[in-house]
Amino acid sequence: MLPFSRQEFLDVFGRYNGAVWPAQLLLYALALVLVARILRREPLTGGFVLLAALWLWMGVVYHLMFFSAINPAARLFGIAFIAQAVLLLSLERPGSMEEGTPAARSTGKVLIAYALFGYPLVGYLAGQRYPEMVTLGLPCPTTIFTIGVLLVAVRRPPTWLLAIPIAWAFIGTFAAISLGMPQDYGLAIAGLAAAVRLLPRPSRNKPGWIETRRAQV
Repeated sequence: MLPFSRQEFLDVFGRYNGAVWPAQLLLYALALVLVARILRREPLTGGFVLLAALWLWMGVVYHLMFFSAINPAARLFGIAFIAQAVLLLSLERPGSMEEGTPAARSTGKVLIAYALFGYPLVGYLAGQRYPEMVTLGLPCPTTIFTIGVLLVAVRRPPTWLLAIPIAWAFIGTFAAISLGMPQDYGLAIAGLAAAVRLLPRPSRNKPGWIETRRAQV
């Protein structure tokens, strides 16, 4: 059970979009800078600073200033999102396009495209209209976008870097089902894709089961 109704939830977006305009344009611009560098196959040096700015914005502006008005848990969410911004800044060496595996890069690009273009389209088809639409810079599309960028840019993202986005992906999916927000179903796919990247990979230096059995024989 959620402590707010669907209309109260949408009203928060309406107040947020009305209050911060035209900041949404700047947030989209930050995302498009990252996309341009990805398409040009440039190293994402400094790109994680842009991601950190998005998470800091979500933590302070959305969660603490707006969402907390209808959900007491938003204060905890705000702290978690601010922590994620710090974690993104703490990366010692930003990744590059070549560091992601082909499958991860492809998945990441699909998630990025969905976050920027598919997400608002699905919301529109579901009947949502501005200013109650969810824009980039709000948690759900930005989480999908972030996971996509990390899958593209980092071959093996550390667990601590993906833990908060994965947690939010499944929190957001639960809320999406409860509130009827079909565009947020993409969160589940993004969360699963990120979780798969954290699964341990078998070492190529260790013999497989068949080779071990043959050696024993």
